[in-house]
Amino acid sequence: MSVFPISAALLDAMVLAVTENEDSYGYKITKDIQEKVSVSESTLYPVLRRLQKNGMLEVYDMPYLGRNRRYYRITECGKEQLYELRHEWTDFSRQIGYFLNERNERKDMETS
Repeated sequence: MSVFPISAALLDAMVLAVTENEDSYGYKITKDIQEKVSVSESTLYPVLRRLQKNGMLEVYDMPYLGRNRRYYRITECGKEQLYELRHEWTDFSRQIGYFLNERNERKDMETS
């Protein structure tokens, strides 16, 4: 478990990124994210519902082994949001990276 909390914006970004190239169902989206980040299913399903409610994901059902499986597809609005979130993340990680990496590298170079 990470000491850094995962914000709603990061959860949105991860879900939108997973659905960017192909439609996917909730369980697979959860497993894809859990391969890299420690997050529970009970955290991600509300994110899926919120993204759907906000028009960033579309939902449709497909038959699978005698029952319906709910798939999520990113919308144009979702793609635009993902684009914005990627830029925000790049800026944010660069700012934090300065303190965690670059600043110390510069200090090491000055003392050498």
